[in-house]
Amino acid sequence: MVYGLLALLVVLLDQATKYYVVTHFALGESVPVINNVFHWTFILNRGAAFGMLEGSRWLFVLIAVAVIGGVWFMRREIAKSGVMACWGTALFAGGALGNLIDRTVRGVVIDFFDFRIWPIFNVADIAICVGVGLIIWSILKTELLSSND
Repeated sequence: MVYGLLALLVVLLDQATKYYVVTHFALGESVPVINNVFHWTFILNRGAAFGMLEGSRWLFVLIAVAVIGGVWFMRREIAKSGVMACWGTALFAGGALGNLIDRTVRGVVIDFFDFRIWPIFNVADIAICVGVGLIIWSILKTELLSSND
């Protein structure tokens, strides 16, 4: 239940920030928060991470649906995997759902966090990356503990 709420919170925060950007910025507009370090830059991403596979909207929709379906199907096993894996899965699923909403409703993903040395991203992307990191950490921790036995 708590993990479902975390996933929902990610989706709500992701969609709220994207709504703010769409309603307050012109496409391509960039507003410095810390000049030449961090900007809010409104772009449309037609691909995946770093704009890879641009124009593969339906592939990404199918992947996101499969991931979310897989999480739902495996929810009991995931729950047995420990807190870190559960938090990671909730963040990952919430981020996947946030970007899935963009792809199905708008046909593109709204991105806006711009650190100038990295491709522009959004809240869902952060959740996905942190979630995957927690899942990997959980797996490695489990493997290291079991190898010490």
